[in-house]
Amino acid sequence: MASQTLPASIARRALSSHRATSLAPRILSGVTVTSRTRSPWSFYRPAVRIAGQRRAISSTARTRFADVDDAFDPRQQEREADEVDVCIVGGGPAGLAAAIRLKQLANEAGNEDFRVLLLEKAGELGDHIVSGNVIEPSALKELLPDWNSEDNPNRFEHTTPAKEDRMRFLTKNSAIPLPKPPQMNNHGNYIISLNQLVKWLGERAEELGVEIYPGFAASEILYDHEGAVKGVATNDLGVARDGTPKDSFERGMAFHAKVTLLGEGCHGGLAKQIIKKYNLRRDSQHQTYGLGVKEVWEVQPEKFQSGLVVHSMGYPLPTDTYGGGWMYHFGDNLVSIGLVVGLDYPNPWLAPYGEFQKMKHHPLYKTVLEGGKCISYGARTLIEGGFQSIPKCSFPGGALIGDTAGFLNLPKIKGTHTAMRSGMLAAEATYDALQSSTEDGTIFLYDYEDKLRSSTIWSELKQVRNMRPSFHTPLGLYGGILYSGIEAYILRGKEPWTLKHGKPDHAATKTADQCKKIEYPKPDGKISFDILTSVSRSGTNHEEDQPVHLQVKDWDKHTQMAWPKYKGVENRFCPAGVYEYVEDDSKELGVRFQINAQNCVHCKTCDIKAPDQDINWATPQGGEGPKYVLT
Repeated sequence: MASQTLPASIARRALSSHRATSLAPRILSGVTVTSRTRSPWSFYRPAVRIAGQRRAISSTARTRFADVDDAFDPRQQEREADEVDVCIVGGGPAGLAAAIRLKQLANEAGNEDFRVLLLEKAGELGDHIVSGNVIEPSALKELLPDWNSEDNPNRFEHTTPAKEDRMRFLTKNSAIPLPKPPQMNNHGNYIISLNQLVKWLGERAEELGVEIYPGFAASEILYDHEGAVKGVATNDLGVARDGTPKDSFERGMAFHAKVTLLGEGCHGGLAKQIIKKYNLRRDSQHQTYGLGVKEVWEVQPEKFQSGLVVHSMGYPLPTDTYGGGWMYHFGDNLVSIGLVVGLDYPNPWLAPYGEFQKMKHHPLYKTVLEGGKCISYGARTLIEGGFQSIPKCSFPGGALIGDTAGFLNLPKIKGTHTAMRSGMLAAEATYDALQSSTEDGTIFLYDYEDKLRSSTIWSELKQVRNMRPSFHTPLGLYGGILYSGIEAYILRGKEPWTLKHGKPDHAATKTADQCKKIEYPKPDGKISFDILTSVSRSGTNHEEDQPVHLQVKDWDKHTQMAWPKYKGVENRFCPAGVYEYVEDDSKELGVRFQINAQNCVHCKTCDIKAPDQDINWATPQGGEGPKYVLT
């Protein structure tokens, strides 16, 4: 590969994002680098890729650094800026599907200069992706028809055909077979690692000419003078914990686009702002969420059953808590195992992480895991609201796609195909709108809304719209199971009513004195593990000397409001040991609230479940957070 040149500003940002080394020689700001060069540059691998080539983002002059005695507001410094046709935030299935489809349309029309840029906050594509995952390949086949063809040398090879489905209702020691609902028939589907699929999709996008920027964390929406979205900006680097600039300070970058597509995944930070600013929920119900906690194990060969798909409900969760477990056998002796807990659970003593560790000791799971090795851990929130909770998806200058908008089919336990299809529909609407636009004014993607309503996404979610809210009936778990069975086999979504969700997840939390305290058994270190051991398996890393991205305006006030009523609910709902109440005699309540932001796996649970809604999850520096493997 020939040497390439990049501006110093890009090299500095790449270094600060902790990217991996590359063996290819390069010329960066006049410095020749080879695999044998022992210098800081040897740990640098540029993130900006266009069909295998490297491209400079901007030729703007280097930002001025502050002198030691300088007093200045970093936000007043001019940002470096780049102009593109479409900017996509989020390198998940929706964002990558949108990017690929846009470049397909542009290249087919001979418009190879059409610029599609994708920003991903993780250091590499896939690093922040967590999913089951049994994929329904319909959208993938439509986007890339030869994705799994033996004749395609670049096919996605990491697939395990789903062969057998099992559904079980668990008591403490038993597993009672349940009939498999039609929605959970996985014939023709594949067990995969979504982490691996996303990396593969990124390669296909690069081949088409998509510009992919891993390690660039979009943290701010940019608006024009009319209040329409004109792009995004990445966060500043080199800012100390107290908010002051360090010697390494680097102003964030601005990316101006004719259309901005937000595919941040569940409860995205920019999407939250957009939904509020444009009141996109004016015609929909509030969103409701679940927390998925997952491990990947390598099991003994005699216990491995390739293509086996197992789902469970019941134990260990109490009857007033929605959720269920899974176990998928894929690859070579690998098992994906996890538990999803609906975040509208009422008992503040409940810990989803603790429930998952308990679940693994049930005979259904333990017999498979015994003698095996846990190799990966991850946690992420997911959308559960379904049809009733879909907001308006287009806004002036852009649109919401994928799980950001809420297209997960919960009864089917699948969302990758709907996420990808929404990205493809948004891409088609975007390209048509840009080609038909003759002025430089704001683009409105009205056609995207129409395409959604006439798509299989809409009909699929409408058909199962009442299953999740049916668990809010006075009959609870058993009533929900009964109604869901009637819905699946008889009503099939044709009923004239639409049930409403219960309280928002944070408001569903009862006070500690109203609920039974739950004591979790000590982990045995073989099947169950303490939370910090699990976090270590996630590869999570954050620079300590930066502003805490889990924003609580007043930690003492938070303690005064939350501790007397909920007795440390934050410590229990977090699957990464981020929040603690530490004994402190100097404090009025005898405890001090503490945030260990370095542990954060970016699951967003705190932003959703905190009863007083005073925790805001903000984007940390690009390239940080978990580095998931096989998730």
